[in-house]
Amino acid sequence: MDLASVWFFLWGLLWAVYFATGGFDLGAGMLLPFLGKSEEDKAVIANAVGPLWDGNEVWLLTAGGVTFAAFPTVYAVMFSALYLPLMLILFGLIIRGVAFEFRGKKDSPGWKRTWDACLFVGSLLPALLLGVAFANLFASVPIDGGGIFHGTILTLLTPYGLLGGLLFVVLFLLHGSFWLSLRSEGELRDRAFKTGKLLWPVALFAAACFLLLSYFSTDLFARYFAHPVLLLVPLAAVAALLMVRVYLKKESPGMAWAFSGLTIVLCTFFGVIGMYPNLIASSLSPDFSLNVTNGSSSPLTLLIMLGVAAVFVPLVIAYQAWAYKIFFHPVQKDDMHY
Repeated sequence: MDLASVWFFLWGLLWAVYFATGGFDLGAGMLLPFLGKSEEDKAVIANAVGPLWDGNEVWLLTAGGVTFAAFPTVYAVMFSALYLPLMLILFGLIIRGVAFEFRGKKDSPGWKRTWDACLFVGSLLPALLLGVAFANLFASVPIDGGGIFHGTILTLLTPYGLLGGLLFVVLFLLHGSFWLSLRSEGELRDRAFKTGKLLWPVALFAAACFLLLSYFSTDLFARYFAHPVLLLVPLAAVAALLMVRVYLKKESPGMAWAFSGLTIVLCTFFGVIGMYPNLIASSLSPDFSLNVTNGSSSPLTLLIMLGVAAVFVPLVIAYQAWAYKIFFHPVQKDDMHY
């Protein structure tokens, strides 16, 4: 396998890891208005993700950096064709980060309600729009030979694109409900776990609809039918989602959280594998598509990047493993900072 193909799958892996790690804190932010029945509940929810959310964003920065360095042409076209949704994602993440820092700065109900609303919107927008963006990448985007996007934001809001956004939102909500079950106690923990039980059939239905519509709206399955062994990936995604149900019945939020994260990773790889070798497929003509051949950097650049990644990625993983170990316990009053 050539270096460009190696980086294609590493690119997909980085996005998958971000969705699995950032997904639960986005989900928790979206759940805050519904599960936070009191100010103490809302403070617990904010503190449940507060020490980890910025570390999770490292994977987003890394995925974006890899796109820029390994596939510069793809990066340029992506920020042209998907400019508005990507900017809205960034604005949402900025608002969310500010909300974490500011909600605890003033002991005023109105002040905290304002930043709680920002936390909700700043969690919902990225979850929804990342799903819309990736669903469009899984399908195709109307770009010409010069990488010019022929359309508007409404062009991206197809039934398939919107379903992708809905799937991301539901999976992140499910993932976030289990994280809150792990990091809270009493009634809040019970409400969060009950919410996970209610969300699971919705997630199963959304995933089934997305798979079905992927067959009719994209060419993802062409690679799977050409190499039937690859069908193990979507089958494993379904199995992981079913395992979530098993651990729901066993009242085990930790294992349910682990398998919901695995579901998100496998769902992402379902699309990434189906896309290969394209990174941005053109709906105007296959000749205009950007792939690992015409969209990648030089082999020397890719080789240097591989060496850097081999050194620093294990360090990031070790740091995050340590952080998760430290903050895996339920939030206590002494932990409150937001």
